[in-house]
Amino acid sequence: MVEDAGGARMRHVDHGVLAVGEGGPVEARLAALHLGLAQALDRHRPQIVAIEEVFHARNSRSALVLGQARGVALLAAAQAGARVRSFAPSMIKQAVTGTGRAEKEQVGRMVCVLLGITVRERMDATDALAAAICGLLRAREPVAACEEERRPRDWRAALGRSLRGRR
Repeated sequence: MVEDAGGARMRHVDHGVLAVGEGGPVEARLAALHLGLAQALDRHRPQIVAIEEVFHARNSRSALVLGQARGVALLAAAQAGARVRSFAPSMIKQAVTGTGRAEKEQVGRMVCVLLGITVRERMDATDALAAAICGLLRAREPVAACEEERRPRDWRAALGRSLRGRR
């Protein structure tokens, strides 16, 4: 969790990794995830919750599990009354590192530099903080602007707009 510290500055508030285990029924793990998220949201009461979109996964089972966990996060945020913003992984990377193709380790290092912290937990913690940074930086933009950036672009139209702009 990060907050606006005035101007272009941001402040680290909290972070962590919810360990729900790998064994047991999926519904029990999702319930544990929901409980942990709901408690964190109740404790901090954020105005905006930034969530990474499921971009791709190694296989269809991984995509399904990620989608279920993302759904639980969306539900917990909605129940807490927070505004939810979803961002493509490349948009989060761009916000934190300046390039949408950054490696996971580079994103983690930049998160620590930007927030002045050391993260000892799994990379999941820096992934979540990166999404929070992106959400904070884009908090004032209309939702449509973020959605527009995610839409596939027609290269012919983009080229035409670019050429018209040069005149």
